[in-house]
Amino acid sequence: MAQKLLIIDTDCGIDDALAIIVALAAPNVKVLGVTCCFGNTNVDNVCMNVMRVLTVCQQTQIPVFKGSAAPLLGPELPLKDHFGTDGLGGVLKNSEDWKQLIQKEHAVHAILRLVNENPGQVSLIALGPLTNLALAVRLDPGLPQKLKDLYVMGGNMEGKGNMTPSSEFNFRMDAESAYVVLEEYTCPTHIATWEFTCRNKLSWEYFEELVNQKTSVAQFIKKITSKCWAYSRDFNSSNNKDVLFGKGFVPYDAFAVAACLDSSVITESLRCAVRVEVRGELGRGMMIVDAANTLKKGHLAFVMRTCDLKKFSSMLNASFQIA
Repeated sequence: MAQKLLIIDTDCGIDDALAIIVALAAPNVKVLGVTCCFGNTNVDNVCMNVMRVLTVCQQTQIPVFKGSAAPLLGPELPLKDHFGTDGLGGVLKNSEDWKQLIQKEHAVHAILRLVNENPGQVSLIALGPLTNLALAVRLDPGLPQKLKDLYVMGGNMEGKGNMTPSSEFNFRMDAESAYVVLEEYTCPTHIATWEFTCRNKLSWEYFEELVNQKTSVAQFIKKITSKCWAYSRDFNSSNNKDVLFGKGFVPYDAFAVAACLDSSVITESLRCAVRVEVRGELGRGMMIVDAANTLKKGHLAFVMRTCDLKKFSSMLNASFQIA
């Protein structure tokens, strides 16, 4: 079986960290590089967080590239503290050591180079705002044809949002880039929306079993979630939008990685036209799911609808066994 080649583009918060760990634990997978973008925190913190994750997993040989620090056009939105002040719960000691380990090459140039070196073989997984991807296709409009496929965690399919009433965080943080990517990346594109991940949440009891193991990964995840309000049982309160979908643990970005690693994890997808709204106060950043293709688009995306939670849980379990 040919080795699966990945590039992971991330705004490394806690859920990104878990998603990267799932990719690193998978058999017959090679992560060619991790490219960093602003989002859950500023891009410097994202770089530091990625190095923290790679260190825990003893995979610091994987190159990490610093990328976009702000949206393609703006306006630049204030960063949230959903995953703590640094994106990883605000409980880890800061260090400047990571700066010596980051590649000099810009993330956008790295994406183009790595794909050109492996045409038709690379799966690109996008876990944050899509700024790096939008810039990459602007520099090389032929990039999508050189990719094997694209997996995105972001957007919405029911008009529900967690950033505004109708927009999801990653797409809202850079609506123009989300628009560019969904219009111009004509490779097979698979989207794990916010509502999809929430509707496939896991129990808090399962989460406790995961993090209370004695492995280094379990101890790391337990630490970074220990003081993060998003992992509090009080998080599912009446003023939290996730209450729309019931209580539970949602490893948002891990769904996109799992789908890329094993397509059978996704049991149903809707193949349809999609477009991102870039105008309007409430609608900006919302992904429109056009099942009837009234937009007359030639490129249709796969919007994930249902998940084999048993398989997904098995992948999470395996990732927590990294010593």
